[in-house]
Amino acid sequence: MSTDYHQSYLGQLRQLIGQRKIFAIAARAIIQDENGRILLVRRSDNGAWVMPAGSIELEESIFDCLKREVLEETGLTVLSAYPIAIYSEQRFSFVASYGDPYQMFSLVFVVDEWSGDLQTQTDETINARFFALDSLPDISDLYRETLADLQSYRENGQFILK
Repeated sequence: MSTDYHQSYLGQLRQLIGQRKIFAIAARAIIQDENGRILLVRRSDNGAWVMPAGSIELEESIFDCLKREVLEETGLTVLSAYPIAIYSEQRFSFVASYGDPYQMFSLVFVVDEWSGDLQTQTDETINARFFALDSLPDISDLYRETLADLQSYRENGQFILK
């Protein structure tokens, strides 16, 4: 079960500081099946197809954040993952669905081992499925860039900082 935004760390922080732009520290999961297809989830709040991801809570490690977010959005349990990139540039600023401005600080992980059965609907998602790289649904440039960075990481093995 997911945490209500207003009870989350970011929601509580917002109540204290109002609309000032802040960093949102988050984990993003790249999950591929045995055929190389990418797992995407369709958000229930705006209908967008995205990679499983979300913001860290107080007292939580970034790996625990990754595990929690993947479980909440897909029903899958992350057993093993490794980081490939950090995104933190100003160009990664956004306004969340609640109208709050953020600059993202996101650690991107490749999940290389998981268990469980994929849930197509959760408290946060209305669909989830694996897509072939040549038949992705409409996704934002951020996720296309993440997939390009994954390819670059696999080709040269260098951690990506943006």
